[in-house]
Amino acid sequence: MIGRIEADAVAGGRPRPAPEGMSYVVLQVILKEKMWGTGSGNLTELEKTINKQAALGYRLHTISTAASGSKGLGGGDRIQATMVFERLN
Repeated sequence: MIGRIEADAVAGGRPRPAPEGMSYVVLQVILKEKMWGTGSGNLTELEKTINKQAALGYRLHTISTAASGSKGLGGGDRIQATMVFERLN
């Protein structure tokens, strides 16, 4: 079940244009923290998503985050970043 939820969340993070007649796109990206050490790469992952959406003609309008605990052995905390992008006309 968790794998299905994560797969849906990853699909929601793929840059894409807004539906016909709409000006906004909402993307969700799941960011995983390392269990030990630093350098999770989360900022790089966010930058990639934001830059790909910008290349489609959108700017970041709003971002919010929510955190959840570890998902078992070897898994660090997860952060869900929800981003709203606005089409530039």
